[in-house]
Amino acid sequence: MAFPDQARLLAVPALVDWLAAGSAALFPTDTLPALACLPHVAGQLWQLKRRPPDKPLILMGASAEELEPLLGRAWDPAWQAVAATGWPGALTLVLPAEGELVQWLNPGGASLGLRIPASERARELLRCTGPLATTSANRSGQPAAVDAQAAAEAFPELPLLAPLPWPQPSGQASTVLRWREQGGWQVLRAGAKLPPGVLIR
Repeated sequence: MAFPDQARLLAVPALVDWLAAGSAALFPTDTLPALACLPHVAGQLWQLKRRPPDKPLILMGASAEELEPLLGRAWDPAWQAVAATGWPGALTLVLPAEGELVQWLNPGGASLGLRIPASERARELLRCTGPLATTSANRSGQPAAVDAQAAAEAFPELPLLAPLPWPQPSGQASTVLRWREQGGWQVLRAGAKLPPGVLIR
């Protein structure tokens, strides 16, 4: 796969520097290519996607140990049990949260969507950057990009994680489970198979 501007293909160290400077970038995951940036500059992702601001972003990390302290509250054992069986993988958990991260990724809300991708390329990047604000790499209302070529065409101004080709993703968005304050899980989006033992109420 060749792009007109090879300078857009950045290896991990260069892409880490790019993201640290406050810009957005594209990288592969196990489900669909991701559009990402550091959480404190997440507002640009809504602008890039032309996405309504009431649709929250996902906080993607390299490990549960990295994500657990970021909710601003103690983890319920039920959350830990599902995370232990569903991560890394195509599972997003929307959990009650408070603090700056909520205002950056879910303005006006009281929850955060968390995910650890089952993609070593993605986790390699995330181990270097720390958790990133992410969303699918497509303009709002357009079909999801399923490979690097489609992601690059959707966002011609942004760099991509090198090298190419990226590992083949599933092409299916993650399952999204939301924890309800009264207890139990609600399916917000049916994607990949539910982790075993999840009780939907």
